[in-house]
Order: sequence, then C-alpha cells, then structure tokens
Amino acid sequence: VQLQASGGGLVQAGGSLRLSCAASERAFGNYVMGWFRQAPGKEREFVASISWNGGSVYYVDSVKGRFTISRDNAKNTVYLRMNSLKPEDTAVYYCAANVGVRVSARLTTDYDYWGQGTQVTVSS
Repeated sequence: VQLQASGGGLVQAGGSLRLSCAASERAFGNYVMGWFRQAPGKEREFVASISWNGGSVYYVDSVKGRFTISRDNAKNTVYLRMNSLKPEDTAVYYCAANVGVRVSARLTTDYDYWGQGTQVTVSS
C-alpha cells in the first residue's frame, strides 16, 4: 500500500492543523493506521493509532486531549486533528500502516508501510 501524507505547515502555538494520509489500497479498511513524528536529532516516536473500523484509538500521553485520530474507509484516508499545538510538537509527521498488527502497537518496526512525511512547525 502507498501512503501520501499532507496537511502540514507553519502554525503559531495554540493553533490547529489537520493532517491527512491517503492510501492507495482498496483494502484500506483492513489496515491498522498510525501516526508517528520525528523531531530533528530525535528518534521517530509514536503519536496515535486507530483500528480498522475506528473503534479503538491510542495516543501517546503528550498529545492526549489535544490530538484526535480518525479514519474514513470510504475515502481510504486517515486523519490527525491537532489542536492546542505547542512548539514541542514541531516535527515531521509520518503515517504508517500494517495489517494484522495490534492497534496498540507503538514501535516503528510494527508497521510495514510508511508515507513520505509532512512537516509541522509550531512557532512560539
């Protein structure tokens, strides 16, 4: 499956962005989807994940209450709504996919398919 992430940009602290990740695979509904991010000089870290039907979601503690992951299987797209953005949210955001993985999976090695990344920059 090919993934195309979009929606990044420059925003002031406290602002919002919505990231999108479009998948090429018609069997998109079979995949667990995740969002990761990588800040300069840091390892790629888990942000959020969602089950095949959207019934289960997981978040890293630092974004709980501010970020919302969702999906539209009819559009083969997963979203990450980011509110109350902070400068520490600045990173390249990647979407990822796999089938058969637990929705609680948080390691980069748990996901086989990756998008190209979209830059999010939050100014203070």
